[in-house]
Amino acid sequence: MRIVIQRARDAQVTVDGEITGKIQQGLVLLVGLTDGDGEKDIQYLAEKTLHLRIFEDEAGKMNRSLLDVGGEILSVSQFTLYGDCRKGRRPNFMAAAKPETAERLYNRFNEELKKYGVNVQTGVFGAMMDVSFTNDGPVTLILESQNGKGASLQPSKE
Repeated sequence: MRIVIQRARDAQVTVDGEITGKIQQGLVLLVGLTDGDGEKDIQYLAEKTLHLRIFEDEAGKMNRSLLDVGGEILSVSQFTLYGDCRKGRRPNFMAAAKPETAERLYNRFNEELKKYGVNVQTGVFGAMMDVSFTNDGPVTLILESQNGKGASLQPSKE
């Protein structure tokens, strides 16, 4: 599982000219899923996303989490995060989870975020979407679960 996180002052997603999700201060999440992703990946990345200290405190330091600032989330499914561009000029999306699996896991991820009392808005899975937002900072980070071949599901011992 792979998430591109962008700190936002405001954001919205539209499908066929209609707004399907809109937030004020918070995070825009572009969420990609791959084969082998499951409940551990969802729980790890939901908890990690909500507790990342990427909002400024009174001293201007990134010391506050989304939960600390009462922020919102705009979550958008994004299978292209698993596009492989190493060969040729056309991306290969074979690593992206199959649509029926990805949709189930994406919805489960959003449910996990909501358990923390966060307002989670979404686009429409599989639809062509227009996402617009003001990137605050700009702050953009990438999180990966173990199945995403990134961070381990266990805390670092460093």
